[in-house]
Amino acid sequence: MKQAVKTGDRGVVAICEPLSWGPEGTILTINSGDSYTEITGYDETDSKNMFLREIFKGSDHTAGAAKVLLYRLQTEGAKTASATISPLTATAKYSGVRGNDISVSVTADPDNENSFIVQTYVKGMIQDSQAAMNVSELHDNDWVKFSGTGKLTAGAGTALTAGADGTVSSSAYADFLNQLESYAFNILIYDGEDSTVQAAYTAFVKRMRNDLGKKCQAVMAGVQSNSEAVISVKNGVILSDGTEVPANNAVWWVGGAEAGANYNESLVYAQYPDAVDALPRLSSADSDAALGSGQIVFFEEFGSVKVMSDINTLVTYSSEHGEAFSLNQVIRILDTAANDIYKNFSMNYIGRVQNNEDGRLLLKAWIVGYLNEMQANGGIQNFEADDVETLSGNALNSVVINVAIQPVAAIEKIYITINLTDE
Repeated sequence: MKQAVKTGDRGVVAICEPLSWGPEGTILTINSGDSYTEITGYDETDSKNMFLREIFKGSDHTAGAAKVLLYRLQTEGAKTASATISPLTATAKYSGVRGNDISVSVTADPDNENSFIVQTYVKGMIQDSQAAMNVSELHDNDWVKFSGTGKLTAGAGTALTAGADGTVSSSAYADFLNQLESYAFNILIYDGEDSTVQAAYTAFVKRMRNDLGKKCQAVMAGVQSNSEAVISVKNGVILSDGTEVPANNAVWWVGGAEAGANYNESLVYAQYPDAVDALPRLSSADSDAALGSGQIVFFEEFGSVKVMSDINTLVTYSSEHGEAFSLNQVIRILDTAANDIYKNFSMNYIGRVQNNEDGRLLLKAWIVGYLNEMQANGGIQNFEADDVETLSGNALNSVVINVAIQPVAAIEKIYITINLTDE
């Protein structure tokens, strides 16, 4: 039986943004290394794509996101730019202000006196060129749609105008979460400050974790939800070029780094690349207060900016839900195991293996092998095969899996005792 489940496969971030280009109300995928232009309408260096650059950036010892599920929020009042060189009308492929950066020229074809060259420009750079005599011969491209009837006429450099982004509708975030429910992801990012939306995101990730068994976390700024499902960012950073990244934008980097970190990695003292200072710098008392409320804190030390402690917002503990659950590395270990075991069960056992002793032992053998690999990689410790049980459930076709594991956490606190002697 093929066991195609890679241990610790992580790195997926979900985020929605009020973009200026692209289809609204659709979740699109951007992989690390992909061009952003086809999705957002802007190249990798543009400020419009700063959120993606930060999500994929990673830290000095952990990876950033491997994949982003990006959703353009639906808006009210969005308009699509257009221009007319009669009888030709060029309309931007999508609504938004990016359409105003497009222009179209129609010039005589030097090689055919009865034809014209129709060129599409974005910020002065040619993106498409076609030869045609009539409007009907033109094909839509990645930037504009052509319409009209009749023979083309010359017109140089006519800009598309009236494109507008619109305003985000009150139901846009709910629509995004409804679509996202069917996707697998590790981290959900919200970079706004609307408390209603923050509450909706918190409720969503809790439901995904507890009701649907899809283990994920949300990253937001300034939230205190007392839950391992939510990571809260207290302050931001200043980059080397002077760019200020406040807390509600620093969630981009935190979300990408939390998703990219493996189960045997922690963001404790992870360096934020290219950051030179915290924004704002917090006093020792303010840092302690933020940590006590379960918030990620940035601090400057030895010329770099680091994460003080890799924690989530869980601050109330019980005998069954202790302080260890407030450490994101522990949550990564538990979530990775839960997600991977379910994935393997879904891909290789459901409907394929009989629910008898032999079938359940086969499932147990895979889980034991998987957890042994996790232990060999330093994610868990003191694991033995007897820590896994695969039992017959109450229903004839159900299996109950019991697993006991002891997570490993990165060193964060060191206590040193120095004894002085007279000798």
